[in-house]
Amino acid sequence: MLKPYLYIQNTAARGRGVFTRERIPAGTVIEVAPVIVMEKTDREWLDKTLLHDYIFEWGKLKDQCCMALGLIPIYNHEYKSNCEYFMDFEDHTIFVKTVRPIERGEELTINYNGDWNDSKKVWFDVNN
Repeated sequence: MLKPYLYIQNTAARGRGVFTRERIPAGTVIEVAPVIVMEKTDREWLDKTLLHDYIFEWGKLKDQCCMALGLIPIYNHEYKSNCEYFMDFEDHTIFVKTVRPIERGEELTINYNGDWNDSKKVWFDVNN
């Protein structure tokens, strides 16, 4: 499930991002995307490729990894994001929900740490 008002557009500083053509209320599920689940050992190979930036840890014990389909890999990171994502390990899906109202034309962001307001530095900010 993907809301039809979402679209991809280039951003000034972060490559492509996900945007909205209409206002979205807080608490709206905007996408439910399937994932491809892989073994944790596959992560060693994936980490040597461009896919490293798009792989999620997976499973209650984080003993697997996955590649999300849909627009999930295109959402950019913000430490205080306007959306958050949830993993359904049984259904093999990730869904994205707004945490506040999103205005028309605004970029939708997620916090790569998992919680919409987690300020722990992510991998690309660790050395900055």
